[in-house]
Amino acid sequence: MLSLEELSKTCGVVFNNAKPTASEGLSAQEAVTRLSKFGPNALTPPKKKNAILQFLEYLMGLFNVMLLISGIACYILYGIDSIGNASNVYIGGILIVVAFINAYIEFYQVRKSQAILESFMNLIPAKCYVIRDKATVQISAVDLVYGDIVYIRSGDKVPADVILFSVTDLKVDNSSLTGESEPQERLVKNLHQNPLEATNIAFNGTLAVNGEGYGIVVRTGDNTVIGQIASLTANEERRDSPMSQEITHFVHIIASVAAIVALIFFIVAITAKGQSIGGGINFAIGTFISFVPEGLPATVTILLTIAAKKMADRKVLVKDLQGVETLGAITLLATDKTGTLTRNQMTVTYVWTGGQMYYAQPQSTTETQIAKELDTNSPAVDEVLHMSALCSRARFETNQGPINERPVLGDATEAGLLRNAAQNLSDFDKILDRFPKVFEIPFNSTNKWAMTIHRKKHSNGHFMIYLKGAPERVLKLCSTFFDGKQAIPLTEEHTAAFDKTYKLMASKGHRVLAFSALALPGDKFPEDFVFSKDPLNFPQENLTFYGLVSLEDPPKHGVREAIGHCREAGIKVMMVTGDHPLTAEAIGRKINLMLQDTKEIIAQKRGVDISQVPESDVHAIVIHGEKIDSLTEADWENIFSKDEIIFARTSPKHKLQIVKHAQSLGHIVGVTGDGVNDSPALKKADLGIAMNESGSDVSKEAAAMILVDDNFASTVNGIEEGRLIFQNLKKSIQYTVTHTMPEVYANLLFIAVPLPLPLAAIQIVMTDLGFELLLALSFAFDPPESKAGLMKLPPRIPVTEESKKKRKERAAKKESLTWTQTQIESVQHMFEKKDAETLVDADLLSYAYLEMGTIETIGCFVCYFFAMWFHCDISLSDAVRFGTGFGDPRNENVSTKSGRFLVLGLILEPGCSNKLSVVWPDWLLLCLVHPAMLQLVHLQSQDGISVWQVHL
Repeated sequence: MLSLEELSKTCGVVFNNAKPTASEGLSAQEAVTRLSKFGPNALTPPKKKNAILQFLEYLMGLFNVMLLISGIACYILYGIDSIGNASNVYIGGILIVVAFINAYIEFYQVRKSQAILESFMNLIPAKCYVIRDKATVQISAVDLVYGDIVYIRSGDKVPADVILFSVTDLKVDNSSLTGESEPQERLVKNLHQNPLEATNIAFNGTLAVNGEGYGIVVRTGDNTVIGQIASLTANEERRDSPMSQEITHFVHIIASVAAIVALIFFIVAITAKGQSIGGGINFAIGTFISFVPEGLPATVTILLTIAAKKMADRKVLVKDLQGVETLGAITLLATDKTGTLTRNQMTVTYVWTGGQMYYAQPQSTTETQIAKELDTNSPAVDEVLHMSALCSRARFETNQGPINERPVLGDATEAGLLRNAAQNLSDFDKILDRFPKVFEIPFNSTNKWAMTIHRKKHSNGHFMIYLKGAPERVLKLCSTFFDGKQAIPLTEEHTAAFDKTYKLMASKGHRVLAFSALALPGDKFPEDFVFSKDPLNFPQENLTFYGLVSLEDPPKHGVREAIGHCREAGIKVMMVTGDHPLTAEAIGRKINLMLQDTKEIIAQKRGVDISQVPESDVHAIVIHGEKIDSLTEADWENIFSKDEIIFARTSPKHKLQIVKHAQSLGHIVGVTGDGVNDSPALKKADLGIAMNESGSDVSKEAAAMILVDDNFASTVNGIEEGRLIFQNLKKSIQYTVTHTMPEVYANLLFIAVPLPLPLAAIQIVMTDLGFELLLALSFAFDPPESKAGLMKLPPRIPVTEESKKKRKERAAKKESLTWTQTQIESVQHMFEKKDAETLVDADLLSYAYLEMGTIETIGCFVCYFFAMWFHCDISLSDAVRFGTGFGDPRNENVSTKSGRFLVLGLILEPGCSNKLSVVWPDWLLLCLVHPAMLQLVHLQSQDGISVWQVHL
């Protein structure tokens, strides 16, 4: 890091660190020059592709292109023969509209996500104070330039990345940037090597919560840390969801097969059967339409929309419909700590005073053995609560509403102490009026304590000194110890008890503060005494030590149980945070995210060097962010092979690396977070989950899903719904694909036998997009076979050693394959035996095309021929004999074998007998695929004979 002199020279500005207001700053002319050179202090807006071009890109997908070509061909044929192809007007229009609807759905989903970078603009304040030409002026933050001297005070949002050269009790809230729940003290001297941990830098977009400071702007706009995070977010793309990949792959295969079959039978129709080119094209279009499930995209979208509505009722808001199913498929859930697992609200946990340990929050059975419930009737506890309320700069913004939900102005630690005092003091609202503050020394990095003097009468005078701060510093200022009844001389026994308690609190990852007090004698400090710091006219030693208070950012309710449910479901949950490793591990163990011993703990227990502990014995690991950049692929594999993982002190770039390496191993990765620093990982993950109440606008925009109530436990509800919708989607697709087979066979037999064509192309389209679509949607309301069972099943695409090996082999093989070989390889992969459960697999296709598809086809033709015989006295042999002549007005009149005279041009037009042939077999299929439609009821008659009825 540069010294202040080097900083002044490098930035080309003169400042006075002893008296900042006397600094020269940049001249107005120099500021203008630098603004034109470096550009405005604003983030570059994202490059936007023209909306029309983007829409056309989606419209040109294989599936949509085939529908468009078919639709255009229908109109060409209509132009050639408007009478014979009158129905083509509707067929062509429907096919083209379906293609446009499919493209619009995809276009809309992508356009929504392009607002991500714009939300970063909200992090740059509109105005800020700078020193230019020896004067402090307020300017627009956009006009801030490199080398400007800025003034930051409590409540201000930092306008750029600045190196501080003068501070007075300055603290900044870095939680959205680094994940640290406590405000960080800013100093002139840097104490860390990691730039994100530098104590003399205030970062753009962070909030000053206490004190004030002066600094030199060293980075603006895109070059700031927040700008770099914006760049990371903008440059990352979320890969397609597993379901999207599977459906796209399946549609491409079906569309390709349909096109090839249609082309073959077009050639057969005009060569072997002597049909005209127009008739052959019409037949080819009908064959293609019958093969392709036009209603599939609409079915999937509507099913996901219904599922998203059900998830919204369970406090999970879905932005990307594909995320509904993805949540049910995740194998790895990487979660932030602050604001996600914890409340991002410092809370008093333990109070040690009068030689007794108390707990201020409900604790586990084990911890109640070392403490008892907070006793507000104890004189020692009462005095500590009064110190918490009085020796503080924190204040409630309002006195309305529950204490835990009231916004607090001030430091997070003091806010926790204030809330605890408000909850336990009956006279809290009047306490400041009763005991007014007459003097104060704020907390600073030199003393490590804060002191206030209050007008509070006692037996020997009118004033009380209250002091709180770092435990070891406070203890040194004390000579007596309050034992619960009175102040007694401080002994080594008291000091030993202090050390033991301090160590216990710190080992749990808590922030610990000590409290002391001194009753000022009335003879030396009369009621009208005026206190002064310079010269110092009051004592700062020989205080009475009252005790220790520990605070933590506590876990949210239900988090521990939610992690347990995820484990049951085979989902690995790991913590990725910017906080300290010890704090992260302490919270991880408290919420049961980490149960087993790390390598360091095992070595300590065994009394051996850490290198002597074999990796096979280690199932838990904590990784410091400093190690991430040097990790090899083998290291990453070793880390993700552990059951319990915590990444601490991570930067936004590190979080992104973690997600990418997990995905490279085959994991379907979910990421939860609420801060700006989480946004790149939220966008890159297969499913980004943001918090609604505590989450930043950036994280909400980057995520595909938002927890409305900020409850991590809602994720479990979402996983359950995601798994259910996958099961229901599979049944719906099975039904949708199966009912296309009678349509395919009808067209093929029209040429091969030939038989009269039962369904025209327009009737196929109306069937697929009409009542068949409604029947397929009924699966959205299927309940799970066993509600508890959904969360006990393993992920449908598990990550195992075998799956990792196959993934590597396919990736290596894919590099040398041509496009054709790649497609063949993809088809082979679909039909090969694997552990993963896919949406469309060999079993589903076999059932749909070979088994149930054939059965339904037979049922359709039986109904069809029965209708011809019953209504028109046309036998099967007559149907075959006159084949393609039915419905053609140009054909001559004929007589059947029974002697009945038929006008071929007027009867048996395509589809005239299809009501029974389509409706009844499809209802039968719906009942077979959808068992909930059938109910077998047992009735007992009076004569003892068992009777069974089937209810539909």
